[in-house]
Amino acid sequence: MVQRFPLEDLYTFFAQRLNTRFPRMAAELKWLAPGMGVKRWIILLIVGTTIVGLGLAYILVNFYRELGFPDFAFYVTLQFIPRILRGFMFLAIGIGCIALAVVRLNQSLLAAVGGESQARLVDVVYRARQKERGAKIVALGGGTGLSTLLRGLKEYTSNITAIVTVADDGGSSGRIRRELGLPPPGDIRACIAALADSESLITQLFQYRFGEGEGLNGHSFGNLFIAAMANITGSFEQAVAESGRVLAVRGRILPSTLQDVMLSADFHTIKDTPPLRVHGESEIPKVRQPIARVYLRPLSSRFDPGSIRAYPEAVRAILEADVILTGPGSLYTSILPNLLVPGIAEALRAARAPKIYICNVATQLGETEGYSAADHMAALVDHVGTGVFDYMLVNDDLSHPLPVDWTISLIEPPAGPLPTCQVLRARVVEEGHPWRHDSYKLARAIVTLPIDRPNHNGH
Repeated sequence: MVQRFPLEDLYTFFAQRLNTRFPRMAAELKWLAPGMGVKRWIILLIVGTTIVGLGLAYILVNFYRELGFPDFAFYVTLQFIPRILRGFMFLAIGIGCIALAVVRLNQSLLAAVGGESQARLVDVVYRARQKERGAKIVALGGGTGLSTLLRGLKEYTSNITAIVTVADDGGSSGRIRRELGLPPPGDIRACIAALADSESLITQLFQYRFGEGEGLNGHSFGNLFIAAMANITGSFEQAVAESGRVLAVRGRILPSTLQDVMLSADFHTIKDTPPLRVHGESEIPKVRQPIARVYLRPLSSRFDPGSIRAYPEAVRAILEADVILTGPGSLYTSILPNLLVPGIAEALRAARAPKIYICNVATQLGETEGYSAADHMAALVDHVGTGVFDYMLVNDDLSHPLPVDWTISLIEPPAGPLPTCQVLRARVVEEGHPWRHDSYKLARAIVTLPIDRPNHNGH
């Protein structure tokens, strides 16, 4: 699914062979790789130098013809060598000077700007250009699952759009939501940190949570920063964009809706007992009963649930994407709150890109206890219907068992095909923490999947 071009493949073919015998030369030739945005300026430099040389040549010829020179000038100007040989000799010397200047400029710039990894400047530029040409990936979700995915994806492309749920009502986000009337910034803050260009001090500051202080205890600095930025810029979406610029985010983060919504849930209850309905995303996992259905409603009872609308930029990103990912994350409190926003599921059905649901690697207390991979997809279909997902990606590395006293379990791949989507398998679990995905394994699996949008009718 990574975009490739014939010229790029040809360059890679020769670069790999040159690197085995002349690694230093191969490294410098990366400046000539397709998409670096450097060759045009090198050509302009050569053309400009050539024009300057021609101008100097005209002036020297004029002096040579009109002024007399001592005899030693014959030897200094190499006139005893045929003109054609002199031309090639000066051409070789000029090319060598230009190449040496580029190499030394690379070293001088790197010494000036430093860098955490002290990588060669050409390698830094090469990786940045490759990511700029990467696939347009849209990822929907929330919580730690989405930030885990984004942390790996940014190593392959900068064209990432994260669409984040705004139904969170707990902790620092809930307090900001209630007191300032803003959408909850917590999940958005985590995505900004995950997509930041480096794990710098400013990123750690953005994730810092106050542990004491009246009014500050429990608040995240990033949440307060976004809230302050919203007041300065006049809008929440502009505040998110400006916060991303502060951390040099690779990609963009969008809310699924700008309206103030609440997530509610109905639970399965014992026969002849009244149905149990709970309001609030943070309250749902506390019930510890099987969830029958979740739904969104405006936080204010004055508005009809049908008034909820998707953020237009989020819909546009879905329709223009090359790949659309949903998950991993809490099925009922992170995934479905996005899909239940009117307009999001419809955009997914209309999108031409392959749409992949990333199933969790383990069940989750209070939400999906006892669920299989098929149960996850069945719950999605029950809430938003068919045609929303083409594929489901399931972890097939079950070699790292959970502790025996844990009440959650690993989710195994389905034994056979599913009626609503195709099943993809990959080893994406994090070693040492088999209940969650490995960011880089997951991203590598996604960008290397040889898939296209399937031609099916309801599968």
